[in-house]
Amino acid sequence: MLSFIKRACALAAVLAATAWCSGAAHADTVLVTGANRGIGLEFVKQYAAKGYKVIATARRPDEAKDLHELAKANKSIVIEKLDVSDLASIDALAAKYKGQPVDILVNNAGITGFPDKQRFGSIDYESFDDVMNTNVRGPLKMSEAFTDNLAASKQKKIVVVTSSEGSIAGVTSNRQPFYRSSKAAVNMVFKNIAYPLKDKGIAVALINPGPVDTDMMASARGRMPLRTTELAVRELSAITEKLTLEQTATYFNFDGTTLPW
Repeated sequence: MLSFIKRACALAAVLAATAWCSGAAHADTVLVTGANRGIGLEFVKQYAAKGYKVIATARRPDEAKDLHELAKANKSIVIEKLDVSDLASIDALAAKYKGQPVDILVNNAGITGFPDKQRFGSIDYESFDDVMNTNVRGPLKMSEAFTDNLAASKQKKIVVVTSSEGSIAGVTSNRQPFYRSSKAAVNMVFKNIAYPLKDKGIAVALINPGPVDTDMMASARGRMPLRTTELAVRELSAITEKLTLEQTATYFNFDGTTLPW
């Protein structure tokens, strides 16, 4: 009897996974990196509320309590383990979803690096590599690994959550050179790869969310006005919804205007 119950449970799990993957014919799919907190978590919440199937990724999903609570309340959310700084981790996820359309890829995962490791004269180059691998190489690899999924979808869109800190024209002082460099670099990478992606019908949006009240901006609380994650994601999603191939690789501000390179 116990063996029968175990087999039945296993079959139910397979059927549930199959149902999620096939889903309703009208349901679009969004893949969000860094979905365990902040802007990424809010992307999951808002897209799930719109009826999307959501692939929500995190480096340590077992610790993502808020994400698991969202997934319990909405069966359209599936949580996957992913470290965007690990190329093998990205390849494994792409292999798992091979052949399944992904309408929107949200490259959100990112780190700032510790300020004390970015001081000129005592640069920590290992920390520099960590920031660049996460913020630049990760989004590039994700986009390359999921190109076929995006090309097979209806919407065919890539969102890069960048920053106004990546604007070289906006630099007037020395501040977080690792982070700033990574955002300038990711802008350049996607400005380049937007050309081969456009040939496949895939559009890219580079979007600055502005100063948002997240853990990354915790030190700024009380010192400057911070936008809510709810507002930031609502505005980023509005830009994404209106994105066309003609606008691909535009460096957007959260209000829809463009930023200087």
